Amino acid sequence: MNRHWQSARRLAESIVHANSYRQSHAEARRTPEAPALTIALSRQVGAGGTSIATEVGNRLGWPVYDHALLERIAQEMHLRTQLLESVDERHLPWLTDALNSFSQTPAINTSTYVRHLIQTILSLGTHGSCIIVGRGSTYILPPATTLRVRIIADREHRVLGLSRERGISRAEADAQLDQIDRERIAFIKDHFLRDPRDPQNFDLVLNSSSFSYSECADLIIEALHHLEARIKAGEATCHA
Repeated sequence: MNRHWQSARRLAESIVHANSYRQSHAEARRTPEAPALTIALSRQVGAGGTSIATEVGNRLGWPVYDHALLERIAQEMHLRTQLLESVDERHLPWLTDALNSFSQTPAINTSTYVRHLIQTILSLGTHGSCIIVGRGSTYILPPATTLRVRIIADREHRVLGLSRERGISRAEADAQLDQIDRERIAFIKDHFLRDPRDPQNFDLVLNSSSFSYSECADLIIEALHHLEARIKAGEATCHA
């Protein structure tokens, strides 16, 4: 692996470890009545992750950060959101990424985007009471105060979902599915050294082919309540 990607991975890993340590200790000082919890929702393309996140957010009264996360980062970086879309959850060839760094035209390289992404997700996690969709949030936020959810589905379900989402034919959706999967997996592996297909990275894995979106939302909220109760019980024991 070339020096460019090694540097980007080391940067992301060091920021994650340092800030997770700091946030974990900050959370430990919170009162039992108000643990700052966050839901980090990873999803296969076409599995309905954003729809499920929106359903959960509506029920809890929590904001959902999916595309809104890009808009927030773009505003902080004084860039157009469209520029970030070119690197969002994508794996760029290292030469293309390096050339973007030296380009005179408005551009963004992946390592710069990931740095801002990590900082923004950690900031949202510190305040809690929000749902962050994808973009490595599962690996950025501290597990102690984060419900880490993975939404999967059967391929046919995903093809139909992507077709409806993008307004394209089923054949086009089927062709795009594998490419998007590869880009998202490579993005996580490159910057967070994890494989999003590994169920051990999550607290809850739901198949939206087996459960409706509403039922998935029910299960996520129930799991969140269990996490909240466990945190309160643990803090109460510490203060006893």
